[in-house]
Amino acid sequence: MIRLQKLLAQAGLGSRRTIEEWIRAGRVSVGGRVARLGDRAASADEVRLDGVKLDLDRTAAASPELLLYYKPVGEVTTRSDPQRRPTVFGRLPPARAGRWIAVGRLDVNTAGLLLLTTDGELAHRLMHPSSEVEREYLVRLRGRPGPQVLRQLLAGVPLEDGPARFDRISAQGPDEEGAGGHSAFRVVLHEGRNREVRRLWSAVGFEVSRLLRIRYGSVELPRDLRPGEARSADPALIGGLERSIRAAGRPRPRAGPPGGLTRHEAPVGGPRRGAPARRRRADRPPGGRPPSK
Repeated sequence: MIRLQKLLAQAGLGSRRTIEEWIRAGRVSVGGRVARLGDRAASADEVRLDGVKLDLDRTAAASPELLLYYKPVGEVTTRSDPQRRPTVFGRLPPARAGRWIAVGRLDVNTAGLLLLTTDGELAHRLMHPSSEVEREYLVRLRGRPGPQVLRQLLAGVPLEDGPARFDRISAQGPDEEGAGGHSAFRVVLHEGRNREVRRLWSAVGFEVSRLLRIRYGSVELPRDLRPGEARSADPALIGGLERSIRAAGRPRPRAGPPGGLTRHEAPVGGPRRGAPARRRRADRPPGGRPPSK
């Protein structure tokens, strides 16, 4: 006997949060009685949603699926939209059992990796703030922030829903699309607040002109996947995501040297990764450059 919302989430009927909303609305019953939050049940119990009996034994027996989807700009991460914009669920292949549950959301103007699974419990743990699963983005900015701005973003800036920061920032090469007024960065954070990446840059005076999520936990956006395409993931990737959750309790690196990068990352074209900055300066010959290696 486990909590009802966990049982239904494991059967792939929805995320735990969604199922809790169903229970509060009186849409779920167990053994002919309207369920309440906190109720427990087993897969053999008679559980109904909107009066329709759920076959929990069949859905529980199916192995969980994981889908990688390259969300394009212009799609919303909902099943239906009042403005009738296209949704990501309109392109997805059918699941073998249960239904696809999105692991978090990407806003309509953000593209990139979106994970979907038939395991609502896995989706819940990946999204829960306590899991602190890393998300990595490629960001294109209008303007060129200096080292002080990058340090500020690593130290933390106040947002309307509380302070936030990036865990790591690394500068990318020159923007290939021309204009010298743009710059590009890879950023990593371990939260999934609404539009957090855009709001962080906005808080220090910079506008994001393009945003692409390239990694969620241990799963990277495949290089050969095109916008609007979906791909079934190897079962081993689910194990990698589980390890991403378990790694949440490990200490995170602090902000490091000028330039806004962590001490474990070097600027593009800079010193070798992991080389101590003070030692490099000490090794420099008087009046000259460090020897080539």
